[in-house]
Amino acid sequence: MEAYLLDFANLLLRWLHVIAAVAWIGESIYFVMLDNGLRSPKAAEDQHKGVFGEMWAVHGGGFYHNQKYASAPAKLPADLHWSFWKAYTTWLSGFGLFMLLYMANPSFYLVNPGSSWEWAASLSGWQANVVALIFLLGGWVVYNEMCKRISPNMERDGLLSLGVAVLMVVVAYLSTQIFAGRAAFLLTGAVMATAMSANVFFWIIPGQRRMVKAMKAGETPNPIDGKRGKQRSVHNTYFTLPVVLLMLSNHYSFAYTHELSWLIMVLFIFAGALIRQFFVLMHAGQTKPAYPAAGVALILVAVWIGAPSGSNDAASASTESPTVGEEASAPGGDEAAGSGSEIAAEGAMGEVHAIIEERCVSCHAQHPEHAGFAAAPAGVSLETEDQLRRQAAQVKQVIASGYMPLGNMTQMTDEERATIAGWAP
Repeated sequence: MEAYLLDFANLLLRWLHVIAAVAWIGESIYFVMLDNGLRSPKAAEDQHKGVFGEMWAVHGGGFYHNQKYASAPAKLPADLHWSFWKAYTTWLSGFGLFMLLYMANPSFYLVNPGSSWEWAASLSGWQANVVALIFLLGGWVVYNEMCKRISPNMERDGLLSLGVAVLMVVVAYLSTQIFAGRAAFLLTGAVMATAMSANVFFWIIPGQRRMVKAMKAGETPNPIDGKRGKQRSVHNTYFTLPVVLLMLSNHYSFAYTHELSWLIMVLFIFAGALIRQFFVLMHAGQTKPAYPAAGVALILVAVWIGAPSGSNDAASASTESPTVGEEASAPGGDEAAGSGSEIAAEGAMGEVHAIIEERCVSCHAQHPEHAGFAAAPAGVSLETEDQLRRQAAQVKQVIASGYMPLGNMTQMTDEERATIAGWAP
């Protein structure tokens, strides 16, 4: 019952997280489009009022006239709309999910026993939780300090963008060395999402409040607040597509179980930023197809890197096909050789299934024995040989990579992994 209630809480919290993220990212994308799509006002009255740009739009059967002021308007309404709760709700619900799923079972989901770094491989559960929190906080601190030191007055934003790109490469690499594969992808996305929410909380909203306060007092707002808010908002818009992909990645083990998973992650991050750049420029009236083309090219490189090597197929072929000499010496000719192959295949299937029963079925069953699951994880049940055959490719992949069993909680041996890798289903 406890596992069921935890799963239900997971479902509701994930639902809230997705709704808040859609609302926040949608609003962010809309305002970037609006800001880049503004045109100089045509009416002399609007120019006199200090209107910097305007956009006419039609939606849902109505017409909208958006205007942006270059400086403080003559007066502000009492019901001024603020955009921040969507950002805060997205981060809080996401962090809640992280605690419920990962921090509640750190030895299962966070610890990377196969890490080449001895200290990371030997982390206990509570230590992995502490390191994960430091990782999140450290990512924000480094990013924030880079913004303040490299381009404090927004005069070197190009150099800052390059620095942030390098930072994300470092974050991706470190995460895959310290944490288990799925958690590594999630935490890299969480570092970016934390920076996005912190940008809103520490810079964008406080700057806007200072501007509003000055305007209500009849003073001229400090232009640096507007510039800094725009800088952080621009960073947020380039983070959006990579963050969404990284949050979805836990469904696709081929990415996070690969030995070069950090590189696959980096390629997707840069591809998302390039594709986003195309739409940002398009809203400003510039069509630059080179950006999405470059993004697609990076994705294709990731596909090439992540593709199966074919070594398992070769191993399978060698176990399936007897040599010419073996065929010639087999008693009874082809028929006997065929029946011998079938017997060997059945024996291999029985051996593999016995390993899976001992090491995997405590979780991957219709009614798991492991207390952390109310149902088979990802709906994958391996209780019967037929079920195992249907999932053979995925089972071989995640076991060969060392990702499964999670945290090697059931102590699968290297010999057992080799047996499964050489199995021809």
